[in-house]
Amino acid sequence: MSDLDHRLRESSPLIIDGGTGTEIEKRGVPMDDASWCAAALDSHPEVVREVHESYIRAGAEVIIANTFTTSRHILEEAGLGDRFEELNARGVGLAREARERAAGNSEYPVYVAGSISTFPPRLDPAYNPSPERALENYRDQARILAGAGADLIAFEMVRDVEKTRLALSAALETGLPVWLGFSATRDENGWLVLWEGGQTLAEGVAELAPLGPSLVSVMHTLTEDAPEALEEIGTHWHGPLGAYPHSGRFIMPHWQFEGVISPEDFVAEACRWRDLGATAIGGCCGIGPEHIKLLREELRPGS
Repeated sequence: MSDLDHRLRESSPLIIDGGTGTEIEKRGVPMDDASWCAAALDSHPEVVREVHESYIRAGAEVIIANTFTTSRHILEEAGLGDRFEELNARGVGLAREARERAAGNSEYPVYVAGSISTFPPRLDPAYNPSPERALENYRDQARILAGAGADLIAFEMVRDVEKTRLALSAALETGLPVWLGFSATRDENGWLVLWEGGQTLAEGVAELAPLGPSLVSVMHTLTEDAPEALEEIGTHWHGPLGAYPHSGRFIMPHWQFEGVISPEDFVAEACRWRDLGATAIGGCCGIGPEHIKLLREELRPGS
């Protein structure tokens, strides 16, 4: 069992960072129509590193590298396909640099997660890979992230089963802990369903959780839907649970920050997630360092 797995079994929740891409945008970095925040690795690497540092100083124990949209087929659409290996390695490298700069005097370890997702922000059909090509792309990405020094792979925004099965198998091949993050929304009947539709959240968890992740979480889901999502995940998964939902909404390529939950209300919601069994808690899009600072003060006081 890894040190991270041991930490997940401690009594106090592990603190995850907040939204990386949205915090980069909030600091004035232009977002790309195809690769969203991934282009910042090329244009504004210093801002990416500063965002990670801000979360570490706020108390995050897990920082997620800015590799959510650095799969080969997305970078190809953005005109950065020839930089695929470089940008994925840079994403992890910047997070590791931030850890060295900001966590030197910390009493707790900080883990770097390499992010992988099947989410295509604006995938032109010309760049839509076959299943065989997609598997190769995700396998290469997972290998690069692991080789660059990631401590775990965060497979994020699970919104369909078949694509996720391919990418999850690629991530598990690295031998690193893999966190499986489901994203759910409400259908017209009020059911929590995967974003691609066609399957309920519970059905998706039932199919994918047995494949071997170290933790299953609800992420990039509205904060108010997180409690029900955690309960549904718990019906098919009995290992460590995580919660890092979002607040606001997305109109490609920009996050809309209107109505973002306050840090105080966010922490009140997070306490509910803890009481429902979540042992890793943070935020996704729209959630910033100010939320994570208050979260740590509440969930790990005095540490």
